[in-house]
Amino acid sequence: MAWFGNTRDEQQSAQTTDAQALDAYSRTVINVVSKVGPAVVQVGVQKAVMAQSPLGPMRRMAEGAGSGVIFAPDGYILTNAHVVDGAARISVTTADGHDQPAEVVGVDPDTDVAVVRVSVPAGQRLPAAKLGDSDKLQVGQLVVAIGSPAGLQSTVTTGIVSALHRTLPGFGGRLIEDIVQTDAAVNPGNSGGPLVNSAGEVIGINVAILQQTQGLSFAIPINTVNWVASLIMRDGEVRRAMIGIAGQSGMLPQSLRRALHIEKESAVEVMDVVNGGPAQRAGIRPGDVIFKLNDAGVSSVDDLRRYLERLPNGSQVKVGLIRMSNAGPVTAEASVSVQVASGGANTAPRRR
Repeated sequence: MAWFGNTRDEQQSAQTTDAQALDAYSRTVINVVSKVGPAVVQVGVQKAVMAQSPLGPMRRMAEGAGSGVIFAPDGYILTNAHVVDGAARISVTTADGHDQPAEVVGVDPDTDVAVVRVSVPAGQRLPAAKLGDSDKLQVGQLVVAIGSPAGLQSTVTTGIVSALHRTLPGFGGRLIEDIVQTDAAVNPGNSGGPLVNSAGEVIGINVAILQQTQGLSFAIPINTVNWVASLIMRDGEVRRAMIGIAGQSGMLPQSLRRALHIEKESAVEVMDVVNGGPAQRAGIRPGDVIFKLNDAGVSSVDDLRRYLERLPNGSQVKVGLIRMSNAGPVTAEASVSVQVASGGANTAPRRR
């Protein structure tokens, strides 16, 4: 009866293969958690909020919690800006259960990144996670999310990278660029915790930005986080040269590249422009695609940011555009005056 289903030997072989695969998967996740888990913290906050009472609106203290990850052994911690925004008091609970007060070093609402710090006694070092390279992420690769949803510390979920280079509205309606999309569950309280690759490297900071979705989670790529954190630690704020857009990286069809003589395989689509900002004044509009700044090719949001960040205020930049016309896509050029701003000044309106 071997032709009717699998033989006993084939069934045993399949079961053995499944067990081996499961063990390999489990070993990978366990290794990741053992490397990064000790550096993951719960971030507790107290904030003053307005609440209704029989006597009318009154201020009261409300408690909330998020997650974070230690990235420097002398007490520096990455989390989300919205987790600590407006906090009157912050406390950090480490993986071994110790509570201690923390202070905000700086926040960047545009990327929803914050750096907080706890005091570390002289001669001591906290367990710190290793930061990876989010530019090397590929759709389909294994990722692990660690955090404290609903106050349940050191909770682990797994999944894969579902998509890259998303642009989505964050807290307060700000568009956050270059988001990593995964299917590793990120629940309230996971915000600010690390997204980790199979090598135990942090490749993103989890952020719950679309509450109505199921099976979709998002993370800020660690290369963006690292850039923001370095500026916060150096200057206490993020001052960025900007042209006043929110963009999204995307591939260019080969036929279009050939017809318009464009070298790079991808470019940056303009999703929104800041009202009255440099780009709008120069005539750039949503739907335009930026493929060049002066003579430098632009293939991603990171490329655009890296080029602009070194320019002084008022610098003139020639922006190479692909724009739809009645005759189809054509190239155009806009001259934009770079504006240096700090904090949330580079904010595009939320799309509706």
